[in-house]
Amino acid sequence: MLTYTLDANAKQPLYEQLYRHIRRDISEGELKKDMKLPSKRALASHLSISVITVEAAYAQLIMEGYIISKPRSGFYVADVGEYPGLGYSGSSASDGVSGKGKREPKREWFADFTSNQTSPDDFPFVTWAKLSRTVLLEYRDQLMENPPSGGCMVLREAIAGYLSSFRGLNVRPEQIIVGAGTEYLYSLLLQLFGRGKTYANEDPGYQKVSAVFRSFDASCVSIGLDSDGIRIPPLLDNHVDVVHVTPSHHFPTGIVMPAGRRSALLKWASECEGRYIIEDDYDSEFRMDGKPMLPLAAMDRHGRVVYVNTFTKSLASTIRISYMVLPPELLLQFERKLGFYSCTVSTFEQYTLAMFIREGYFEKHLNRMRNSSRKKRDLLLSEIRKSALGEHVSILEKNAGLHFLMNLSMNYDSARLTEEAGEAGIRLTSLERYLNVGRENIDALTAMMGNPGIGDPGHTFIINYSSLRTDRIEEAVRRLEQLFIPQ
Repeated sequence: MLTYTLDANAKQPLYEQLYRHIRRDISEGELKKDMKLPSKRALASHLSISVITVEAAYAQLIMEGYIISKPRSGFYVADVGEYPGLGYSGSSASDGVSGKGKREPKREWFADFTSNQTSPDDFPFVTWAKLSRTVLLEYRDQLMENPPSGGCMVLREAIAGYLSSFRGLNVRPEQIIVGAGTEYLYSLLLQLFGRGKTYANEDPGYQKVSAVFRSFDASCVSIGLDSDGIRIPPLLDNHVDVVHVTPSHHFPTGIVMPAGRRSALLKWASECEGRYIIEDDYDSEFRMDGKPMLPLAAMDRHGRVVYVNTFTKSLASTIRISYMVLPPELLLQFERKLGFYSCTVSTFEQYTLAMFIREGYFEKHLNRMRNSSRKKRDLLLSEIRKSALGEHVSILEKNAGLHFLMNLSMNYDSARLTEEAGEAGIRLTSLERYLNVGRENIDALTAMMGNPGIGDPGHTFIINYSSLRTDRIEEAVRRLEQLFIPQ
């Protein structure tokens, strides 16, 4: 029987203490692959805690891929490989854009389920204005100085503190490179690694990444997914050198890459000189239930992971401030090869954001955003389920991010239906739009979703609700109902 000392008076809740203990024992090999764990009731009785506490700890371990649940059998330790992680050490990307279509003309939508724009109601205008005035008054000399290539040290220090406290990633501020948008950072990385490398992106996935690499005439291949995320064998088959992944919350499927696959991916990178992983920590701040997983970069022992994140989702889509964390060896190469570049973010914005983070406003803002987004998501799902659509749709989501997938078990022409939705003021996009090699990955997608009806990605829609107005949810669902189920 597992025996741990839990402190009811500690700052961490009991379930998180138990989760940490079990995760540590799995990471250190004390609990080995296929070992059966005690039942929830038996462990609760043994530790004198509630069954709900054990259930919450087991749920987090299952979500992260450290244990598995077998129906009518119990809970077992999963295969976590050689890089099982360091344990959660804190409390709590860019939108997908198809490279196939042309930019659509600006128009007003009643409900735009493709937009990642921030609602004006969610931006802290009063606080931002107050901090902006403070920066103008107190940092006049600094505002007139050109920042280093990597960005103002005051912002890099603030980001480093945030990553340490909330993402379990301990880095030096010098390792952080600030830039205007992730696309710019990807272009820097391509110049750093070189055009002669073979790059890979997830399929389906964030296709702007592939577009950036190909714009520099670099070879870029699309790698399909299974239920655990990007598959490793095709990386070997295609002789990939650099792979872009979104392990914390894959776009658009919502997959959270479990510990075993993370270990395998890190092992792939470490086995050959010159292999690297670009980790886009997409939507990591918006885990609705449980704790966010530790980033790959925090598990990296060989300096092969470049961590990338942005403030466009967590703060505002129009604040083009992103950053990457380079391993020490890559940082030296960056300074030697690309140190001549000027930072692309204004000093004024950097100082304002640094103060926003340093004084605790960013943490408060994220908490408000999570609560607001959770309520919006729950209302939207409730309206869908109680409408006539409820009998015909499957909702696929991982309790993370600001979107979910909605699969319809009906036959229709997806292109025509999307066009008719637009005429009704509803903007939709299907999973099909984010597939690069298309049909080659349909079988994998079907297995991944655990739903035979999802075989046609044209019948699965990405429902992004970040910019959706709460007072329009009921009417938006009514219009979808009329569209899919004519009276």
